[in-house]
Amino acid sequence: MKPTVTIIMATYNRAQYIVESIKSIQAQTFENWECLIIDDGGTDNTSEVLKPILEEDKRFSYLKRTDNYTKGLPGSRNYGLDLAKGDYIIFFDDDDIAHPQNLEICLDEFAKDDISFCRYIRRVFRGDFNYNFDLSKEYTHFYIDKRDINKILRNELQFNSCAVMWTKACYQNHRYTEHLKYAEEWEVYSRIITSVNKGISIDKDLYYGRKHEASITGDFNNKNEASLKSYADAIHLVITDLHKKQLLNTEILRYFVQVSLDYKEYNLFNRIFNTLDYPSLKKLKWEAIYLHLPLRLFFYRIYKRHIK
Repeated sequence: MKPTVTIIMATYNRAQYIVESIKSIQAQTFENWECLIIDDGGTDNTSEVLKPILEEDKRFSYLKRTDNYTKGLPGSRNYGLDLAKGDYIIFFDDDDIAHPQNLEICLDEFAKDDISFCRYIRRVFRGDFNYNFDLSKEYTHFYIDKRDINKILRNELQFNSCAVMWTKACYQNHRYTEHLKYAEEWEVYSRIITSVNKGISIDKDLYYGRKHEASITGDFNNKNEASLKSYADAIHLVITDLHKKQLLNTEILRYFVQVSLDYKEYNLFNRIFNTLDYPSLKKLKWEAIYLHLPLRLFFYRIYKRHIK
């Protein structure tokens, strides 16, 4: 029996891009999929531009996010997850392009090995897209499991929502945290990856992200208040989860203590250590590290400039 894939696409006022994205889904070489398009309350003519496609291709469903889910990307995706019927889950954005072999190649990997997810390469583009795809199936790979969580949390091993296919079982006990406006993917993937056996990462471009100004990442880079607060909240949730699973090591903790220097207004350092509930002496040790970090970082930067 053929596996089935559920593609979840949250959308908000992307009428100018969404049809091109939808057509890249229709062009998939693997055809046994459903695509749930979840509208987060947009006000443009998305429903009108989609109407011909919806009438012609019944694999697409266009739904308005209900009030049972918080407005935003996490709530829209959770709505899709609760409706998903596929054996595998993948998230596509409403302004990007999927490689035609995206689903096929990921499913090939699941057929070969006992894995919980398949990660691949996402490239970015600006302006018009070049449809000259590499259709070869030659690539290298490596495995990922909970031992890689340090690299994942530091974004040395990046996980982008549109660059991973998951088994449905991964989301059996996990949902996006709906109040997060940024880093919601990073937070839920930390929970999932530290709860499953292993996944695979393949060195193959299978997704292409459109780069433009109207994006959540742009908001974060421009120091948008909601995004900064959300990242602080996501860090706190990740630390709490790792602590419960006894996976919080000194390397991870030291990294986030340093990060918390930039999030003093969100009281991140104290929130972390109130969660950990360390003995007084141990907490004092980390407070001393935290207080002396700015000076140490200052001299480290001088040293690096001198070496160069």
